[in-house]
Amino acid sequence: MPQIITAPQAAALVKPHDRIMFGTFLVVGAACSLIDALVEAGTQNLHMITIATDYDDRGVGKLVSNKQIKSVQCSHIGTNKSTQAQMNAEEIEIELVPQGTLMERIRAAGAGLGGILTPTGVDTIVEDGKQKFEFDEQTYILERPIKADFAFIRAQKADKRGNLVYSKTARNSNPAMAMAAQTTIVEVDEVVEIGQIDPEDVITPGIFVDYIVKREV
Repeated sequence: MPQIITAPQAAALVKPHDRIMFGTFLVVGAACSLIDALVEAGTQNLHMITIATDYDDRGVGKLVSNKQIKSVQCSHIGTNKSTQAQMNAEEIEIELVPQGTLMERIRAAGAGLGGILTPTGVDTIVEDGKQKFEFDEQTYILERPIKADFAFIRAQKADKRGNLVYSKTARNSNPAMAMAAQTTIVEVDEVVEIGQIDPEDVITPGIFVDYIVKREV
């Protein structure tokens, strides 16, 4: 069963140069307590995998503003001026990945697949350096799986076995990321006893969860 720990304890597990997935989209679904603890820890040279870098002073944007991130794979940086400024100054490396492709690459890692074939990005800079294939007169790019050392995810509720329930659109990328990291740490509002969550409501099974952090009110 997963261990219940504090946010600072979770942040202490992360080492420089680790790859971390963050389940967030403009802070919706973000594990804010875990992010704040990582900011406080000050761990440097991290690689971030996320849909968006949120805002300069909210969500994962705090890590960018604090200059803890050396590289990012994401789909959107338009709401974070710090990300843009650091990219233009060549202080941070950004790989912009179409959002559907990003999620499928993460899902492929969680499913143990060798990659996905997608037409998105054909004849653009997205295809640079990648293999292409043709089937039925359609060209596809081979996109490799994206894996991580850690996934910092957010759920509404967990039981003590780690089974997770999400809240509406705050689910977003969290379930896929929970499957694609070596160590998954979930921040939740509530921890309940085993059997108190209806199996029909479970989105992420506890087998994918390593640590649970109870969100401080």
